[in-house]
Amino acid sequence: MAATPGGFSGKVLRVDLSTGKISTEDTVEKYGDVLGGTGLGYRVLWEEVPPGVGSFDPANKLVFATGVLAGTGVPCNGRTAVTTIFPTCWPRQLVGSGHMGGQFAAKLKYAGFDAIIVEGRSERPVWLFIRDARVELRSAAHLWGTGIRRASLEISQEMGADCVVAAIGQAGEQLAPMAIVANSLSHSAGGVGGVMGSKNLKAIGVQGSGAVKIAGDKGEWEKLIKFHLSILGGNNQHVVPSFPTPQSEYYNPGSRWVGEPGRRWGAAEPPVEITGNIFDLNRIAYRTNSAAFFLGEGAWRHTVRGNGCTACPIRCHTVVKVPSVAAKYGIREVAQNTCTGLLFGRSFFKRLPGGMQGQAALEACMVGMHLADDLGVWCNYGQLQRDLQKLYYDGLLKTKLGAAEYASIPWDKYEAGDPAFLFDILPRIGERRGELGQVLSQGTGGLFTHWSIPEETWARDHNTLYWKQGHPKHHANEDDGQCGVIINTQYNRDSQCHSHSNFVRNGLPLAVQKKLAAEVWGSPDAVDGVGNYTPMNVHKARRARWSLVRKELHDSLGLCNWMGPWVASPLKERGYRGDDSLESRFYSLATGQKLDREALDRAGERIFTLHRALTLRGMGEVDLRAQHDLTPHWVFADPSGAAPFSKGAIRMDEADISRGMDQFYEVMGWDRATGAPTMETYARLGLKDVGADLKARKLVPGDPA
Repeated sequence: MAATPGGFSGKVLRVDLSTGKISTEDTVEKYGDVLGGTGLGYRVLWEEVPPGVGSFDPANKLVFATGVLAGTGVPCNGRTAVTTIFPTCWPRQLVGSGHMGGQFAAKLKYAGFDAIIVEGRSERPVWLFIRDARVELRSAAHLWGTGIRRASLEISQEMGADCVVAAIGQAGEQLAPMAIVANSLSHSAGGVGGVMGSKNLKAIGVQGSGAVKIAGDKGEWEKLIKFHLSILGGNNQHVVPSFPTPQSEYYNPGSRWVGEPGRRWGAAEPPVEITGNIFDLNRIAYRTNSAAFFLGEGAWRHTVRGNGCTACPIRCHTVVKVPSVAAKYGIREVAQNTCTGLLFGRSFFKRLPGGMQGQAALEACMVGMHLADDLGVWCNYGQLQRDLQKLYYDGLLKTKLGAAEYASIPWDKYEAGDPAFLFDILPRIGERRGELGQVLSQGTGGLFTHWSIPEETWARDHNTLYWKQGHPKHHANEDDGQCGVIINTQYNRDSQCHSHSNFVRNGLPLAVQKKLAAEVWGSPDAVDGVGNYTPMNVHKARRARWSLVRKELHDSLGLCNWMGPWVASPLKERGYRGDDSLESRFYSLATGQKLDREALDRAGERIFTLHRALTLRGMGEVDLRAQHDLTPHWVFADPSGAAPFSKGAIRMDEADISRGMDQFYEVMGWDRATGAPTMETYARLGLKDVGADLKARKLVPGDPA
């Protein structure tokens, strides 16, 4: 057998919980063409999980897969894809992935494994011990019923401080579809914790003493890493600061680059003041403060530091210290998270004393972080909280819950914006207590079924931000017009795609963005100003395709799509250009296999098309355009009555979106009538066997039904 190329560790670990058998297989020989991450997960599900298998069936598999660049020195490489039959997908469960950052991916690679395939079901609770080549299943009887924090602590004490633990809490144990698996305190993969619990697998502890080898010239490798650092912006690759400064030609108040000189991390010991050159590559972590961006100016005095994933200098998880919560609520005064995880507790409330950036809001965030990250409850990009608000304020809970259960819930605290309400509602959800806990722990689609609520009730309401199949919108028309809408139609959970939104929200003037768009996507018309949308054109369809392909590439290489891609930069001397070939250059140096941008993008397209094939097979329906790629009614309605394409409006036009789907299918090489890939597309991408299987099932367009 040929030597394993650089980048890959070389082995995939397979753990059969039903039999206790542990085995390995060669990564590159079987999975090299799909790179790792989601690509590897999709391949396993395609080959080994028949259509119709449910999320919690023993026949379902759970694939923890790193990417070829994970564990290297490439910035932002700490991602692990957790792929399975996704439990919150409604009304039928289909393929989906959760993604977690932290240190798990690197540790798994250092132990010698690119991925773990978990199959079967243990008769009793177990956890998986991995110390380099030593792999064992150990009893988790003493851990079952504990939260993620306690389980992680006890396993760390058993293994040693240099391990990383990925664990589920009570929500996962109770088979809640709305459950997470989390590692490194706050880095979680949403929606997959219940699948782990269904297999009686409490946790995976990993130690690795090895390294990831690089095939290419080490000098060139270091040079490319330094270049990559030079084109990084702040959180979400916002490449201009949010504040005016002589050091920068442009600024944008919406930028997440909030680290203005003179700001202080007030809870650090001693406090740290941001000073000096905002472009200093040794101080990139000072650019981002998620707590200050989401919670307001007051969060600066509570900031301890930034935290994040392997090899990421941006550190998007903010560590905050709020002493008042220890006395009021008996929880630790320090917590960390980012974005919707940071806002978990606050988002339950419509109103809070002092407003959404006041002290009560900050305390609600602290309570939410502690409870959710320990119980292992997923917010589903905020959909959980919006569901509760709608159920309560529309009066549905009074009619759906029994009188005794309804009266047992402290709604007075909820309406008053008292963070103490969270100590009641979150354990109900995490432990699946009572009917409300059962319903909310299922996710949005579950409540439609359980309480016979028409999906239209949510799909017509702007406030729910509900999209389809039980999931919320994720950077859709409000950020990127037709491109955002198209992207949100494609997955079986929220799209998790930031390729498009990170570009349009990077803070650069529209004229500069259009100049870059002409270079990358062939026309300045590929990009509109946010809220100033023009009718659809094929260049936007090409950018939507590029965005989805790059998302799958990042998820398969192990790179963070939340921080990439890197087509723009803060560098005036480069005309604010980034580098659209960065991923392929790193891949080529790491593996020694030379692939240019187009060739690596084809690998990304192969992976994305495999996801499409799994969706076709899972639905048993060739017409995905009519049955899957759906847009909710609220996208086409504006509460103010503003017309589509009027300045400031995010309302879309139905006929225009239909044309956009036509153009998107055409640039993908899919059938325009059904949105299904053609046999020619499968063949072009090296997926002839996949196409043949679907053809036999009458799931290739053009075949007689």
